[in-house]
Amino acid sequence: MIDRSAPRGVLPAAEPRGVQTVQAALPVQPRTGRLLVLATVFVCAACGLVYELELLALGSYLIGDSVTQASVVLSVMVFAMGVGSLLAKRLRARPAFGFAAIEAGLALLGGFSAMALYASFAWLGESRPALVAFSFAIGVLIGAEIPLLMVLIQRIRRQDAGGAVADLFAADYVGALVGGLAFPFLLLPVLGQLTGAMLTGTVNAVVGGGLVLWLFRRDLSRRCRWLLLAVNALVLAGLACATLLADDFERVARTAVYGGEVRVAVQTGVQELVLTGPSTGSPRSLDLYLDGRLRVSGYDEYRYHEALVHPAMTGPHARVLVLGGGDGLAAREVLRYPDVASVTVVELDPGVVELARTDPMLSALNGRAYEDPRLGVVSQDAFRWLRGPAARDRFDVIVSDLPDPGITPSTKLYSQEFYGLAARALNPGGRIAVHAGPLTTRPRTYWTVESTLRAAGLLTTPYSAGGRLSGFAAGPDRTLGGSDAPPQDWGFVLASRDRVPELRVDRDTPALRAVSTRGLQDAARDAARTRLTGLPPSTLPHPRYS
Repeated sequence: MIDRSAPRGVLPAAEPRGVQTVQAALPVQPRTGRLLVLATVFVCAACGLVYELELLALGSYLIGDSVTQASVVLSVMVFAMGVGSLLAKRLRARPAFGFAAIEAGLALLGGFSAMALYASFAWLGESRPALVAFSFAIGVLIGAEIPLLMVLIQRIRRQDAGGAVADLFAADYVGALVGGLAFPFLLLPVLGQLTGAMLTGTVNAVVGGGLVLWLFRRDLSRRCRWLLLAVNALVLAGLACATLLADDFERVARTAVYGGEVRVAVQTGVQELVLTGPSTGSPRSLDLYLDGRLRVSGYDEYRYHEALVHPAMTGPHARVLVLGGGDGLAAREVLRYPDVASVTVVELDPGVVELARTDPMLSALNGRAYEDPRLGVVSQDAFRWLRGPAARDRFDVIVSDLPDPGITPSTKLYSQEFYGLAARALNPGGRIAVHAGPLTTRPRTYWTVESTLRAAGLLTTPYSAGGRLSGFAAGPDRTLGGSDAPPQDWGFVLASRDRVPELRVDRDTPALRAVSTRGLQDAARDAARTRLTGLPPSTLPHPRYS
C-alpha cells in the first residue's frame, strides 16, 4: 500500500507568512471554481500514481527482484515528495504559475520515464541510475502539488485549514485509487508501458495547464500566459511524436537487447515473450526470453532439461507433474518414456503454452510435446493448484521447472510451504526434481533451496550440470544467443520423502546426450564440497532469497 499522505503533509497555513491571500478574479462562480480545482487534484493524483506504478513495474521487469525495486522506488519517491513540499513554499507568491509549470514538468518526466528507462536498459545495459533519478524527480514535483493547490483553493473561497485539507486529501486519495486501478487493468494491457505513460503525461499536461490558463488566467501576466502556452504545447507535441514513434522505438530497442533476429514479441497478461532466431532451419538457433531474461537457448537447453528430468525418472513414473515448463521442453524429456501414462503441466502463463504449441521452431524443439494425448495443461498458479482439490491425485514424479529463485517475484514457489504441498502430492517412493539456481555464482540461494526442501520433510541429493549463461538479456556488447556465451552451471536438487535419492539414469533410458550415471554422481560430489551449512529455510512470512 502506497502511503501518499506523508509527503503531502507540508501545507501552507490559512494565511502563510509573507504571502497575502487575495481572492482570485474567476470566470466562473466560486463554487464551480472550487469543484474544478478538486477535479484537477483528482486527475493529478491519478496521474501521479500511474507514474509510481510505471516505475515499479519497469524496475521489476528490467532489473528483477521486485521487492528491492519496490522498496527503492517508493522510499526515494516518498522522500522526494517531502522535499518537493518544502520547495513549494518558494512558489506560494505565484501559485498559479508555479502549479502550471510543475504539471508541465510532471507530464514531461512521467510521460517519457518508461521510454527513458527502457532505452538505458537496451543501450547501456543498466537502468538503476535512471530509475532512481526519475523516482526522485517525479517525487519532488508530486510533492509540490498539494501545497500550491491549497493556496489556489483558498484564493477561490476562504475556509478553515482543516476543511480545505480534508477536501484536497479526499480528492487526492480517490484519484490515487482510480489511477492505481487503471494502470494494471486498462493502461498496461491495452496500451502497454510506453504508450500508457505518454497518454498519462498528456492528460496531466492538459488538465494542469488548462486549469491555470483558463480558471486563473487573470492571475498571470501576458508574458507568463504565453510562456506556459509555449511550454505546454512543446510538451504535448513531444509526447504526441513519441507516441507515434513508440512502435519503431520498441523495435529498435528490442534489436539492441536481443539481437537482429527478433521473430516473435508478445506481451501477455503475465510477462513479455520474445523469440529470436530464424523462422526456419535448426531449432538450436532459437532463444526464448521471458521478461528480458534468457530462459531457453536452443543451443544447449537439452543439458538443462536432461539433467533436471531423467534422474527423477529412475523409479516409478507412470504419472508425472511438471510445475512451470510451459515451453514443453521438460515434458518432451518425460514423454520419451513409453510407460508414462499421463503428464500434467501447470503453467501460469497460457501465452507460453500457446507459443510452444503453435510456433514452428519452438514446437520442433519440444518435439511437438503438446500433440501427445498423454499431456494435459492447467493454466494456473502452481501454489494455488497444489492447494486445490485437483492435486489430491498423487504423482510418481514432480518436476519443478521454475525460474531461478534469485530473479523471480514468485519466491513462494521456493518456500517450505510450497514444498510441503508438493510432498503431499507424491506417491510413496516418488521423487521431486527442483531447479534451484546456479550453484557456483549464487551458492547461498542454491543451498537455501536445499535447506527449505529438507525443512519440508524431504531427503535431498544436490547436484549440478554445466551450461550457458541464463541471466539478463544484455546490450549489444554481449552475446546471449550463440555458442560463444560464457559457461555457467545449473543447480538442481533431487528429493524424496522415503529415502535419500540416488543419482543415476536407467539403462533402458532413451539415448541421452548430456547426462550419465557417472557424470551425475561426480556432479553430486562436486556440489557436496560447496555446501553451506546452517542456512534457515525460506518460508512465506520470511523469504530468504535475494
